[in-house]
Amino acid sequence: MQEIIILGRGGQGAQTAGNQLAKALFSTGYYVQTFSTYGGARRGTPVTSSIRVDTQPIRQRCNITNASALMCFDDNLLDYDFLKLSGDEALVVVNSSLSTKELPALGNRKIFPIDGKAVARRNNMGKVVNSALLGALVAVLDHPKLETMCAIIEETAPAKKQENVAACREAYDIVTAPPAEKVLA
Repeated sequence: MQEIIILGRGGQGAQTAGNQLAKALFSTGYYVQTFSTYGGARRGTPVTSSIRVDTQPIRQRCNITNASALMCFDDNLLDYDFLKLSGDEALVVVNSSLSTKELPALGNRKIFPIDGKAVARRNNMGKVVNSALLGALVAVLDHPKLETMCAIIEETAPAKKQENVAACREAYDIVTAPPAEKVLA
């Protein structure tokens, strides 16, 4: 079983991203369990979307405490309390203009910074980074397939469907580019 936690602030789209990822995984034949946790009932408070995915039915019904992947909407949220919810070898996709070396030490966790804001701006998305972060996460996890994720985004995005898909594709391409070609801005 793979466990994924998405962390953002209320209004950033973490819940939407979690639901879209769960739907994409489910549509490819996985069993999926998803649940959310909200801070205060106001915009800007921490929000998490938790996802379990497996090839067999999921019977576990507790909080995730050893995630294999994390996705963070803001590098300011990368703190001990969030990181302790993951395993030491977890994959971490973070919305950040900083390089891996400039981000806090994450132990053996493999960090993938992506400047989601820049990707969003280039694709006429303003500050909406969830589709870009999903593209990066799909690249890191290697599932679901990019085409599946893009189809779900196009189906479920409330507005700017093509722009959302383009942002997802661009971030995927950034993460999967050969090291010499990577430009994470």
